[in-house]
Amino acid sequence: MAGPVPALDDRATACAGRLQAADSVLLASHIDADGLTSAAVAATALERAGIPFETVFKKQLDAAEIASIAAREYDTVLFTDFGSGQLDVITEHEAAGDFTPVIADHHQPAESDTEFHLNPLLEGIDGASELSGAGASYVLARALEDDSVDNRDLAALAIVGAVGDMQAVGGELVGTNERIVEEGVAAGVVEEGTDLSLYGKQTRPLPKLLEYASEVGIPGISNDQAGSIKFLDDLGLDLKENGEWRRWVDLTADERQTVASALVQKAVKRGVPADKIDGLVGTTYTLPAEPEGTELRDASEFSTLLNATARYERADVGLAVCLGDRDDGLQRARRLLQNHRRNLSEGLEWVKEQGVTREEHLQWFDAGEAIRETIVGIVAGMAVGVDGVDPDVPIIAFARKNDEETKVSARGTGRLVGKGLDLSVVMGEASAAVGGGGGGHNVAAGATVPAGREQEFIEHADRLVGEQLG
Repeated sequence: MAGPVPALDDRATACAGRLQAADSVLLASHIDADGLTSAAVAATALERAGIPFETVFKKQLDAAEIASIAAREYDTVLFTDFGSGQLDVITEHEAAGDFTPVIADHHQPAESDTEFHLNPLLEGIDGASELSGAGASYVLARALEDDSVDNRDLAALAIVGAVGDMQAVGGELVGTNERIVEEGVAAGVVEEGTDLSLYGKQTRPLPKLLEYASEVGIPGISNDQAGSIKFLDDLGLDLKENGEWRRWVDLTADERQTVASALVQKAVKRGVPADKIDGLVGTTYTLPAEPEGTELRDASEFSTLLNATARYERADVGLAVCLGDRDDGLQRARRLLQNHRRNLSEGLEWVKEQGVTREEHLQWFDAGEAIRETIVGIVAGMAVGVDGVDPDVPIIAFARKNDEETKVSARGTGRLVGKGLDLSVVMGEASAAVGGGGGGHNVAAGATVPAGREQEFIEHADRLVGEQLG
């Protein structure tokens, strides 16, 4: 039976066969939203296939972490949402007989290769915009099916992973991701629709939905609490219930249309560019099995909840939520999300106050210990477009990791990628030049560099970006 991505069928079948032949499997995964959903998809598929397994999470996969995985003495290790970029080290362990790797990833592969390697890039499919780590795990999960098992319900988690990995192009999942959406819709676990594209439609009170909207900046509403409240009051709608503001999800279709139309008119009046205004409405991915008005109902909010667990070393909580824990696990995740939002807000304020340094081809800031290294990349992305931060220039952010190392995060835009930007290459080559390591995707990537060599790194990165966009 053909899988959701026919070009990957042979690779998926080979990987599934290796897992089915294993006595037990060590499942190792990354910790962000895509990594957590990748692990959840793989774990569910392994359990349904009757394959014993144990799960471990790694913030990064370097030589030391791979050695720690080898020390677990599993004959078979399944890597999800990482592994391709570390194949040079992994294959050394494979050659030494430490373990047989099975990889379901979407990052740029290292020069080495291995027999059981499922990665869209190997078949000419864009791993940054067409298939996420969770998508690769989903393709593998479909290959693990038999006559008694149907894993198409896992498409919901794969979509959450893709959205969390910023793969929605213009707000919409495309390419092979779209085929997974189709399978999710057919299985009844996903609903695809068109709606306001602002984050927080399920959970945020209306004024906060508009005030905090970073997708489209509307003067007089965005980052303006009083302005957003006045805008809503002037609509003449009954947007409160028992004295409390309603949420977008609470509105009728007519009320939503009224608010959306007024937003467009306000944006036009305040001179917002037409392409930005078009972005006010986009494709939405809803998980109908989840209660309305919760973070889990919307793929974007679900992915943010997962990121909040991973960034604070509680990947176990995120995995539990993905696997269906709606009691203690969900409550813990919500508390972590509250803390996460507070830290992001404080981090963004720090960037606004301190500003960024502009080079010829990029801009950057060094947060030191002011912003947690696990969230500095998110803060950098949020900062794009605020006063003093050019939305048309890649941004690089530093944060202290420990006494010896500095974490580097880079963010671009789809428009810059269209002009030739590839931050994965920039991070990889610039970090290697200063004795570090890095990689990722064309639009978002990261690295670790030796402390004290940040300025040298910036010089290499600026030159590389200039060559790409020149």
